[in-house]
Order: sequence, then structure tokens, then C-alpha cells
Amino acid sequence: MSSDPWGRVDETGTVYVRTADGEQVVGSWQAGTPDEALAYFERKYEGLVVEIGLLERRVKTTDLSSKDAQVAIAHIREQVDAHHAVGDLDALKVRLDKLVETVDARREERKAQRAKQSDEARHSKEALVVEAEELAQSDQWRAAGERLRALVDTWKGLPRLDRKSDDELWHRFSHARSAFSKRRKAHFASLDAQREEARKTKEKLVAEAESLSASSDWGPTAARYRELMADWKAAGRAQREHEDDLWNRFRGAQDVFFAARSSVFAERDAEQTENLKLKEELAEEAEKLVPVQDLKAARAAFRSINERWEAIGHVPRDARPKVEGRMHAVERALQESEETEWRRTNPEARARAEGLTGQLQAAVDKLQGQIETARSAGNNAKADKLQRELDGRQALLDQALKGLHEFGG
Repeated sequence: MSSDPWGRVDETGTVYVRTADGEQVVGSWQAGTPDEALAYFERKYEGLVVEIGLLERRVKTTDLSSKDAQVAIAHIREQVDAHHAVGDLDALKVRLDKLVETVDARREERKAQRAKQSDEARHSKEALVVEAEELAQSDQWRAAGERLRALVDTWKGLPRLDRKSDDELWHRFSHARSAFSKRRKAHFASLDAQREEARKTKEKLVAEAESLSASSDWGPTAARYRELMADWKAAGRAQREHEDDLWNRFRGAQDVFFAARSSVFAERDAEQTENLKLKEELAEEAEKLVPVQDLKAARAAFRSINERWEAIGHVPRDARPKVEGRMHAVERALQESEETEWRRTNPEARARAEGLTGQLQAAVDKLQGQIETARSAGNNAKADKLQRELDGRQALLDQALKGLHEFGG
């Protein structure tokens, strides 16, 4: 009989293995010596050890599913429980039990991880839905549209939830996108209608602008062009393919008119500048008549100057007040000279002036006598009142004497 610490072979060739539950029959060996029998079944034990070791590493280092791991463990356990090997089978059972615990722990860990991922995915999808519903109300058509497309890509990258939850969230998400698309489509349809209306309006404005381009009625036409420009801005933009062409025609018509007006105005400005030079020379000639020495000759000379003045055309508007003011000043000086001469040579006026002067002088003399009498009597209040009246009469007298002096009196 042959034996080792974990098994033996009896005289009949039966092989036994020692376990915690006592000896168990491994099998019968008739093909060789007992030592060969033990060696054979020990090799089968080593094979189980290797197989368990490989399974332990797979569970630890790979993503082997719990189900596949359990099937592999059950397969090895059947071999261990069948006692077809010689070795520490109880130790293998302990290793298999620990491996079951490891697989169970991994399964629970993965379950918790999946639950966490699912919860995170739910929160992420809910956030996407909320943002999509907010974007559905936006009028920022391009930015909101691009963001919604980005949200779809993000959604596709997230794990699926349970069917009910995933379908409900997707329904809300899809509804928000559809609502935005519907609003955007309606907006651009309205915009297209507005742009078509703007095109028709601008076609009319262009037609009028082109009809006015050859006008020489400078003021009213320029004013009408300003009104047309205001109408153009108020009309809004036409379709892109029409807007630039319409604007070029509209602007071109204006350019033709204003270029012609500028040319005419340039010629007129040159002519008015020359006119100003001529009128300044006449104003200088007129100013030499002042102060007036010979009124009759000065008046005749001024009439001649004025006739030449009237024959000259317009001068620049900003220069007109100054040059005309110089002529008016000379004219006023001549008028004042005439008035002075008339007063000096008018007998009736001289008589009236002398009479008024005499009356005022008598009144002044009388008031002076009354003032002296009042003060002598101690009546200062009356004297002061008479003095104020005297001051007024004296002023009138002084003015009358001055007028009389102008008559040569």
C-alpha cells in the first residue's frame, strides 16, 4: 500500500483522498504502481489549483460578468466535490467560497455603480430637457438652434434609463425641439413676407429716385431725396439677393442728381464770389461820400453807385449782410444830412422852435422866482416840488435851444 499526507492507495488499487469529512474514494487504479496512481491524481489536483488561480485573476483584473464567473465557479466546484483529485480539497473549497464572496461583492459594486450612473444620466437628461424647453422660447434663432443640436449630441452620449423614464424625458426633449423649430419656421416665414414687402416698397422708391435724377429743380428735388431716404430706412431690408442691387440703383440715381447740382452750384459760387468783389468795391466808393460836404452832389453820386450795385447779381449768402450793411450806413448818413438841411432852411420850423424856446425860458424864469419865494417863506417842501418841475422844464429848454442852434439861430 502507498500513501501521502492527502491520499493513499490500498492493496486493491482503490485511491482515497483525505478530507475534513474523512476519506473519500477518488477512483480505482490498475494500470501501474500505487505511487503512479497517487501522482496521477495529484496532477489532477494541481490542474484544479491552476484553474482556480486563473479564475481568481480573471475576476480581479477583467470585467468578467458575475453570471459567467458563477458558472465557472460551479464547474470547478463540481470537480472538487466529485473528489477526483488528491490534495487539500478543503482548501480549494475555501478558495472557491471566497471567490463567490468576491464575485457577489463585485456584483453589488457594479449594481451600485450602474445605479449611480443611471442616476447621473437621469439628472443629466433632465437638465438637457430643462435647457431645451428654455431654448424653445428663445428668439436667438441661430445660437439657440446650434445649442439644441449640441444637446442632441450630448443626449446620444448618455446611457439609457429604464424605458418608461427614458421615453418620457425624450418626449419632452423632442417636443421642445419641435416647438422651437415651429416658432423659427413661422418667424422666418414672416420675415420673408416682410422682406418681400420691403422689396416692393424699395422698387417704388428706386423708380421715383431714378425719375428725379435729371431734375434741375434743385431745392425741392433735394428735399424729396431726403424724404425718399427716410422712407428707404423705414422700409426695412429686402431679401439679400435684391437688397444690394436696389441700393446701388437708388444711390446711383441720387449721385447723378447731386453731382449735377454740385456742378451748377460750383459755377454759381464762383460767379457770386466775383459779384461780392464788385460790390465791395462799390461800397468802398460810396463810403468816400461820408462825411457829406455837398449834399446834392453826394446824393447824385450815391444814385449812380446804387444803379451799378443793382446791376450786379447775387453774392454768397453769408457775406450779404456785411456788404449791404456798408451801403445802408452811407444811405443813412445821406438821409441824416438831408434832414438836418431841411430843418435849417425851413422858416416855419424855425419860428416854432423860437416860440417854444421863448415859452420854456419864461416858464423857467417864473419857476425860479417861485422857488426863491417859497424858500424865503420857509416852505421847503413846496420849494422842492417846484425844483423838480424846474428841472424838467430846464431839460426841455436845453433840448429846444439845441434844435434852434441847428437852424443857425
